[in-house]
Amino acid sequence: MIDATSIFLLPNATFVVELAVVGVILFLMTKYILPPLNREMEKRQAKIRASLEAAEAARAEASAASDERARVLSEAREQARTIVAGAQATSDQLKAESGARAQAEYARIVATAQSEVDVVRQRAIDDASTQIGDVVYALVEKIVEREVDRASHDDLVREAVAALHAEVARGTNR
Repeated sequence: MIDATSIFLLPNATFVVELAVVGVILFLMTKYILPPLNREMEKRQAKIRASLEAAEAARAEASAASDERARVLSEAREQARTIVAGAQATSDQLKAESGARAQAEYARIVATAQSEVDVVRQRAIDDASTQIGDVVYALVEKIVEREVDRASHDDLVREAVAALHAEVARGTNR
């Protein structure tokens, strides 16, 4: 027959003691070990949660800073375009003004030169008419073999000069 001590499914006194020891260990663990462990795990979860929230806030702040940097960069580029456009406009204006000043200076120089040429031409005409008058007077004196009076001679020279002036005036008006 089978002995009752050899059946391992039947509880004996050792089993009950072992069961009681496990129960006490479980009780002590749930009473003294698990609560501090749970508190520490909750603290650790709170720290992790706070770190995640801080990381999210930092990411949002970095994104905002990036957006701000892009906005400032865009404004700076627009400002640079405005400055370049202003400088170009100023340059164009200065070119136009200096061109106008150069044109005015050119016109003034040409007018001055023209008036100087007119003065020199008039002097040359006066000198030539005086010399021609003297030559004509000398020639007439020799031809006629008599001396013409000086007052008549001056009148003839003035008439010739006036005729020459009128001819020059007609020539410049053409």
